[in-house]
Amino acid sequence: MRPFRTASAVFALPVLSGLLAACAGTPSTVAVPDAIKGAADEKVVLVVPATGAQIYECRAKANQTGAFEWAFVAPDADLFDTNGMKIGKHYAGPAWESNDGSKITGAVKARADAPAANAIPWLLLTATASGAKGGFSDITAVQRVNTVGGVAPTAACAQANAGMQARVPYTADYYLLAKR
Repeated sequence: MRPFRTASAVFALPVLSGLLAACAGTPSTVAVPDAIKGAADEKVVLVVPATGAQIYECRAKANQTGAFEWAFVAPDADLFDTNGMKIGKHYAGPAWESNDGSKITGAVKARADAPAANAIPWLLLTATASGAKGGFSDITAVQRVNTVGGVAPTAACAQANAGMQARVPYTADYYLLAKR
């Protein structure tokens, strides 16, 4: 079971990271909604729990003079194996980079609402490998599931705080898929 966290719980990330490492022997597996299932010729080859933040910035809304909104900028998360050892990082691109130098970048193909209203959506992303040959080199798709937190801040976003960034804590499991 994953801990519940709100945007105000940024201080808890180090403690939660330690708990994740201690409890990560077997990440939760879920039935993936049809909307984000991989192709028939793909299978899950690696489950990668992640802990970090979704970064948002207060920006002017397009085509709405005087209106502002929290816009998603990038993820910033550590990736772990199922034993809780840090194996890489997840950042803008979106990209997932292994400690062995292999890397994939993704593009959103489909999404499904998370079961919890205060969690970022579950996604299916197509993946393209780059970087060194390694553990992520054969990955063709990524599913983001089991999300907790990470939704845009509820704090006011207005001209007075335009350009301000907010880091909202989140956790997720990334199911890395490859051809059968």
